[in-house]
Amino acid sequence: MSGPMILVSHALCPYVQRAAIVLTEKGLPFERRDIDLANKPSWFLAVSPLGKTPVLLVDDTAIFESAVICEYLEDTATPRLHPHDALQRAQHRAWMEFGSALLNAIGAFYNAPDEATLQARAADVRARLGQVEAELGDGPYFSGHAFSMVDAAFAPAFRYFDTFDQIGDFGFWKGLPKVQRWREALAVRPSVIAAVSPAYADRLLVFLRARSSALSRRMDAAVAAATTTAAA
Repeated sequence: MSGPMILVSHALCPYVQRAAIVLTEKGLPFERRDIDLANKPSWFLAVSPLGKTPVLLVDDTAIFESAVICEYLEDTATPRLHPHDALQRAQHRAWMEFGSALLNAIGAFYNAPDEATLQARAADVRARLGQVEAELGDGPYFSGHAFSMVDAAFAPAFRYFDTFDQIGDFGFWKGLPKVQRWREALAVRPSVIAAVSPAYADRLLVFLRARSSALSRRMDAAVAAATTTAAA
């Protein structure tokens, strides 16, 4: 790598966060260039065949898809974030894919159109977290004391719950002490903190309220109740 890379990103994209975390963990200099996915510039479409973020520009060569970006960084820079053993490495890649499935389940949760579907989606997310609980050891990270690619994959998913927990109790965490400890350890990791801007939480709230979903209606009701209480 001859110079700083450009990470083409969107402010709320969890897959961008993965790439940013790995870049930071490896101490690689990079410039972050945010775009509006609702108004994609032509130069972005030229480097992103799928029209999605993230894209990593390395000496004007574009690499798209977060998993491919992370594997490229793993192949070309230290410290290594995958296990040395081939079987363990394959297991870690499989759990990274599980992290992607968890993100999809989270999306289905916050897009649920009604309360019944919201509760069903919450139960699905909780079941997936239960599968993770069964896999974890004593921590603090996925495979012990060494931070890995799996940690980079799950940290953006866990960040959503900081906001969800403010909206209501959806039963995500009961009986999951290991996942809770892992989530807490990731939340204070410098690379994880730096993967989003200070405005991330506020932007996520705006995004969620605009979904016209059961969750957004809960948020609107909470705001209305708070306003009524303040006026009383």
